[in-house]
Amino acid sequence: MHILVATDADWVLAEIRAALEEPGTSFTVCTDGRAVTEVVNRRTPDVAILDLQCGSMGAFAVTMNLRLDESAGHGPRVPVVMLLDRKADLHLAKRSAADGWLIKPLDPLRLRRAVLAVAGGGRFTEGMTVDSTAAESETRSDETVSTG
Repeated sequence: MHILVATDADWVLAEIRAALEEPGTSFTVCTDGRAVTEVVNRRTPDVAILDLQCGSMGAFAVTMNLRLDESAGHGPRVPVVMLLDRKADLHLAKRSAADGWLIKPLDPLRLRRAVLAVAGGGRFTEGMTVDSTAAESETRSDETVSTG
């Protein structure tokens, strides 16, 4: 598996490597999010792990850029796991069309599960499911109707 990591925090990179490094796994590290598109065009990763805060272009902007390139036929499909700083950042992950996200602090088991799910074509979300907003709206409507 080839993993692209975009972070400028040494501790984040150390935790990612500790959780995912094994024979057959390679890493490309970008300390500036602006370099991600060029790196992806040279070698498409199996998954990209993008830190929300990364230099002058963080995970939200990088993911949006990757998705725009993909939809215009200018770039490959790259599964993205976004590393969020707090639960309040969930809306950014959802809006950017990230395939998965984790809320820091990281732990090896959650990170490994997220990367394997996303690299395999699935999703991994923390804090809320992708469809929880719609489910909450339906629940609220049902509660309102049943009490009315």
